Amino acid sequence: MGEGVLTRVKAGLLTFLFPPARGTGGTDSARYCYSVYLRHLAMASGSGLPTDPKTVVELGPGDSLGTGMTALLTGAERYFGLDLIEHATATCNVSVFDELVKLLSTREAIPAGEDLEEVKPDLDGYSFPHHVLDEARMARVLTLERVAGLRAALLQSARDIGSPIVYSVCSRFDRIAIPLDSADLVFSQAVMEHVDAIEEAYAACFKWLKPGGFMSHQIDLRSHDTSSQWNGHWCYSDLAWWAIRGARPWYINRLPWSAHVALIKKVGFEIVLQQAIRWSNAIPRERLARRFRRLTAVDLETAGVFIQARKPHR
Repeated sequence: MGEGVLTRVKAGLLTFLFPPARGTGGTDSARYCYSVYLRHLAMASGSGLPTDPKTVVELGPGDSLGTGMTALLTGAERYFGLDLIEHATATCNVSVFDELVKLLSTREAIPAGEDLEEVKPDLDGYSFPHHVLDEARMARVLTLERVAGLRAALLQSARDIGSPIVYSVCSRFDRIAIPLDSADLVFSQAVMEHVDAIEEAYAACFKWLKPGGFMSHQIDLRSHDTSSQWNGHWCYSDLAWWAIRGARPWYINRLPWSAHVALIKKVGFEIVLQQAIRWSNAIPRERLARRFRRLTAVDLETAGVFIQARKPHR
């Protein structure tokens, strides 16, 4: 093992003694949350998918419910935020919410570049999406009364299934109390690469969505700093990976692009859009761990993908 690998193994093993700190990064910024949700909405418009979802489910909201708050502030009526571990706090939620109201009230352009250059998917243009969020719609959803009501709901515990904002912390997808065939949109940002029970996750998305509803996921397939190479995580044996992961409750699942596509189709979705990020591969096939040696050349060059998939009408 190289020195870098040994350092990662030691760090992983230490988590069995010292649990890792909570927090995910990103969603404690209103600009990030605003940028993420408006990108999903803009891409849905380009894919010919509905752009006025009323019930929205987010997987892995992280440090705040800000991305879901953007959905509510642009017209959604119910939001379910689902996390494996509780990260979001009331203080952060309210701070992000108030900033989101300002951004939407002034119709700010979709933030990109600088501190958000890692945020995907890329768009053809980043001006405020007036073609989706027209003035009539924005005037209707940003009334003082409606904004105050959402802020009040956010300050509550958000555990009541009858609330317009439900934040659920659960490790089992079959135990999450979202009515079947009820959601218009299920989305996530850099989350699906962290889900261990990935087939169950996609199957749950399918069950929650109404016929004609869709899911929208940006998936980061890189090594997440577990290797000096962006795709070096496919070189580790299962034993080495177990040590590197340690006691972390979530990590990366190491699934390649083709595996996500296969599972999405298997549970019944129709894929509407795939926008892949291609990076060069510098790893000889013989250096790959045995379980990854059959990866296609395309998988070995796919560092991320934005996928939108629709639940067919019956």
